[in-house]
Amino acid sequence: MKRAFRANIAAHLVLGAAAVTSVCSPQSASETKLTPHTVRLKGKSPFSLFLPAGFTIVPAAEGLKRVRFMAKSPDGRIFVATMHDLSDNTEGAIYILDGFDEQRGRFVQVIPYLTNLHNPNSLAFYKDAQGQDWFYMALTDRLVRYKFVGGEERPTSHPEVLATYPAYGLSYKYGGWHLTRTIAFGPGDKLYVTVGSSCNACDEKEDIRATLSVTDVNGKNQRVIARGLRNAVGMRFVGDSLFLTNMGADHLGDDAPDDPMFSVSPSALREGKLDYGWPHCYYSGGKATPDPRFPLQPSRTDCQAAPDAFAFFGAHSSPLGLDYFGVDFTAPLLKEHFLVALHGASNKKLDRGYRVVSVDAHGQVQDVITGFSKGGVVRGRPCDILKLSENSFLLSDDYANVIYYVHAK
Repeated sequence: MKRAFRANIAAHLVLGAAAVTSVCSPQSASETKLTPHTVRLKGKSPFSLFLPAGFTIVPAAEGLKRVRFMAKSPDGRIFVATMHDLSDNTEGAIYILDGFDEQRGRFVQVIPYLTNLHNPNSLAFYKDAQGQDWFYMALTDRLVRYKFVGGEERPTSHPEVLATYPAYGLSYKYGGWHLTRTIAFGPGDKLYVTVGSSCNACDEKEDIRATLSVTDVNGKNQRVIARGLRNAVGMRFVGDSLFLTNMGADHLGDDAPDDPMFSVSPSALREGKLDYGWPHCYYSGGKATPDPRFPLQPSRTDCQAAPDAFAFFGAHSSPLGLDYFGVDFTAPLLKEHFLVALHGASNKKLDRGYRVVSVDAHGQVQDVITGFSKGGVVRGRPCDILKLSENSFLLSDDYANVIYYVHAK
């Protein structure tokens, strides 16, 4: 089954116009020279971020508290979720970024759309068969949608609760770890949802934890289609295939496990029987291997049955948001590449992650933006990537509370 899965990716998965010919490579692509750019944020000393020659970076919106994932609305505005701080709280908000001044690289207005929210992380828009636009929002405890009207600055409809999730916080008896949920719309009018684990490594007591599930757009017919995903926060469809970033466990030292990025084929999504092995397996070199602290159980007899990674990053890199740049982009580091935000290790001394990387169709990885951390001093933590226009994108940073505009000169 595993060989068939790999062959399906190699033969059938299309990224823009380029067919994938290899699922993964342990070697990085040839290095691109990065040059320093001075960044000036309000109330902070200037510092340098390093980008490829021909690109520049400027703050497009500042002062947002723990800014997370972004989405473009049907009327062309940017909506962004903020989680306020690292605690389990109900002070999160959704903001509208409006009136983008391309010459200055800044948004003219930052408008509060929804406030007093329970850790909003991910949001999305969807148009139904009747032509009605909907705004979807994933909170810690529930999945909610509103009817969306173009130009509105506050919801003009009442919320519909489509699903509920474990609502406990960081002090829960089982561990209570991951508070975020991520959503993405896929083919066949289906909504996909990831829910992180309740612990660093444990056998879960709640079925929805550490999973990828699928539901109808109205919240009906929910079912789990993948297990063993400790914390798959980044999620993006390219064509009919789903790409996920995932974070490995923290108990195997400074250099293990790898943090993988997965590709899920349309057939695997339909079959709905994927198991990535956590907590009994971890990823090394793109392949699942047994975790000595959690012996395999009868339900998981072989880590080799877990899918290989499409790409992988260094231990504790903490990959989060990603976006794919297709054939319409001319910059070599963007065209037919993913950009992935590596949030960085919680142990700042490791200096692991804290950058934006590109991933090509062969799973090769190289740096695109660095300088967010040096010698244990953290200047920022990349969170999400959103394509904006040809050869430009937005980058959210939930440590410096800023959204950057990155573009080719």
